[in-house]
Amino acid sequence: MQRRDFARAAVLLPFVGTLQAQTPAWPNRPVKFILSQPAGAGPDILARYLADQLGRLWNQSIVVENKPGGQNVIGAQAAARSPADGYTFYYATTAAMVTNAFTFKALPYDPVKDFVPVRLVGRSPFVIAAAASFPAKDLAEAMALAKAKPGTVSIATEGPKTFSGMLADSVAAKAGVQLNHVPYTKAPEAIQDVIGGRVQLVCLPDAALTAFIKSGQLKALAISTAQRQPDMPNVPALSETFPGFEYTGWNGLFAPTGTPADVVARVNRDIETVLRQPEVAQRLQQLGSLAEQKMSVAEFDAFMRGEHARWRDVIKTLGITAE
Repeated sequence: MQRRDFARAAVLLPFVGTLQAQTPAWPNRPVKFILSQPAGAGPDILARYLADQLGRLWNQSIVVENKPGGQNVIGAQAAARSPADGYTFYYATTAAMVTNAFTFKALPYDPVKDFVPVRLVGRSPFVIAAAASFPAKDLAEAMALAKAKPGTVSIATEGPKTFSGMLADSVAAKAGVQLNHVPYTKAPEAIQDVIGGRVQLVCLPDAALTAFIKSGQLKALAISTAQRQPDMPNVPALSETFPGFEYTGWNGLFAPTGTPADVVARVNRDIETVLRQPEVAQRLQQLGSLAEQKMSVAEFDAFMRGEHARWRDVIKTLGITAE
């Protein structure tokens, strides 16, 4: 290099350093969360609350975009086709990322190949409940009643291939009884039919039933977690009737495959920071989600592999065929 080239480089070098120092750090523009559920649904409320907390931490707005329909397919497909630039994420539930793979013959997205796990946010328990006048005080007594009078006990669920439906079938199979499925598209209608005595049992997410349990219109027979929960200390866990049996849905954040690893790691750490705040964990519990306060990207990846194996076996055991 000639002398004048060295001199020119010496002049330019400070400017290069300044440009590098001014390269904006992530996130330097709004971030987007895509959801498969409509506005006002449980996952939507959770996602918007998380987005608000992360937005404060990042000093950046987070746009929540609802793309409901097709049993999560529309939203998942849109998220999978989004740019992998670290500014679009998929706030997903177990159905979209796991069980759809075994209940659909074909999907326009691949839950494993099209996404990278970012962070598990919370687990969502289900509750099996009955009208206050129902003679059984817990799940064991309800199953004994169903066994003594085959075909007389009905259970309201969201449908046989939904989480609540598969839970009802799993419980019936373990108890060796027959429960008559009564599928509902709207939870309030199912709840009112149980309160009115037209259906004996209901199986829905914790958040959908809590108010009716607290008011005394329904009584909780079991919660689908491995242990009793602080907000329902008198409600037996499923494992108390069926040892080792736990059945919870979950919600978590995913990114399109190819999203920069440093952004994925950053979002994972920041969600942990948010979830470790006692008021945040308390609010999530009120919304029906038990905050997962510690889980690395690698741990979430391992968790997802385990979920695929577990739900594949559950769906096979229940004899559910893909359509």
